[in-house]
Amino acid sequence: MALNRRNLLGAAAAGAAVAVVPRGVLGGAGRVPPSEKVHIGYVGCGTQGLRQLMTALQKPDARIVAVCDPNRRSDDYPQWGPDELNRKVRDFLGDPQWAKGARGGLCGREVGRTVVTRHYEKQGQAADCPAYADFREMLDRQKDLNAVYIMTPDHLHGTISVRAMRAGKHAVTHKPVANVLAEARLARDTARQTGAATALFCAADKATTPMLCEWIAAGAIGPVREVHNWSTRPFWPQGMTRPPADAPPVPEGLDWDLWLGPVPHRPYHPAYTHAVFRGWYDFGTGALGDMGHYSFYQVFRILKLGCPLSVEAGRSQYWSITDFTWHKEVNQVSYPQASMIRWEFAARGDMPPLSLTWYDGGLRPPTPPELDADGAALPAEGLLLVGDGGKILAGFTGDNPRLIPAARMRDFKPPAPALPRPIDELDQFLRACKGGLPSDACFENVYPFAETILLGAVALRVEKKLSWDTAKMAFSNSPEANALLRRKYREGWEL
Repeated sequence: MALNRRNLLGAAAAGAAVAVVPRGVLGGAGRVPPSEKVHIGYVGCGTQGLRQLMTALQKPDARIVAVCDPNRRSDDYPQWGPDELNRKVRDFLGDPQWAKGARGGLCGREVGRTVVTRHYEKQGQAADCPAYADFREMLDRQKDLNAVYIMTPDHLHGTISVRAMRAGKHAVTHKPVANVLAEARLARDTARQTGAATALFCAADKATTPMLCEWIAAGAIGPVREVHNWSTRPFWPQGMTRPPADAPPVPEGLDWDLWLGPVPHRPYHPAYTHAVFRGWYDFGTGALGDMGHYSFYQVFRILKLGCPLSVEAGRSQYWSITDFTWHKEVNQVSYPQASMIRWEFAARGDMPPLSLTWYDGGLRPPTPPELDADGAALPAEGLLLVGDGGKILAGFTGDNPRLIPAARMRDFKPPAPALPRPIDELDQFLRACKGGLPSDACFENVYPFAETILLGAVALRVEKKLSWDTAKMAFSNSPEANALLRRKYREGWEL
């Protein structure tokens, strides 16, 4: 198929922000003059929060004016490797003594404030940066805020972003938009109503994404009918069949009530906090929610996907022996140790119906014959596009795409670049805050795959194939699944 103007425009529209975002977002509520910095309240000073905080501090269009976290300060955060996070902060601040002797990652709001103030002091700038335990207090008292940057556990993303937008602030959040579907939809709708600039961190700045749009439009592998995406996650505990039985004291400096936020109360336990929140239904979105946003952004943009028609999941199980008898442990509290989830999508224009299959916990699709021919194995993580005329194998988020077998790639002549390549994700958001183009990953644009991921999370908890009606926001064949689309709020935290 020739790469003509019609095909290019179709590929560009597959996720282009200007094609789907309401005009009100441009120069909407809280618009920042182009000559001024965007004043940001930074919520979440854990491990990933500090990693991204150091990047945000170096953006010339951004100014961190407040930080927020329900934990004051502690050194018990898991790191990617021995001393990994502490070493990065040490290097960033130029302080060889930073966090020396810490048990784990040194994190918390006082740590975040120190990183902010010391960085600005090094730049010769005023360094006042209040530290709040409660984001609601920050929104009420911090009058110079333009935007809120959300790096909390998953269960707080929807709550904070919606309240921030209602307060006239822009919102950027780590994935997911929310960990229950009703909140993700509310966040999208609130952005529409308020005109707030929004963004979801989901690898929306990869040059390989428009390149793959061009390949598909040029007919590199013909019409695509299957996509397979697999991850080595989870790296944290999952598959727990019941909550922790003991109730240790709440650590000094942690406001447990604020950490829980909208989730019904339960006793504090370290099995819930820091990086391990991801494995629990109430607090996380499992391996799919942790990693799927990074790859689904690419898949949905390349293949113009909307919301799915159905979803079905398989999951690992756990059995125990009690009184010399096998017993299947029913898990109603956590995501499984391994899963496979399959969605079906309708035809889109001249693109045929498509199935998308996700694998985690060590599961992978079968090795394609094309790799057998090359004597090669599937990578530990990857993305496979299956078309009528061939296959494209890439890294997990579309990196290093190549036709397989290798001989096909050697003979392939990629089309000349014709679509714009994206700028940095955070720069996209800062541009939108100043009235420029919306982020490619604004809430409006990411909603179809955000919904898809949350439907997958529901399917992991229901033993049947689920038929989905996005217009009604309901499954047509499962009241049990429909009950999982909304949260039961603690009093005072309703949205």
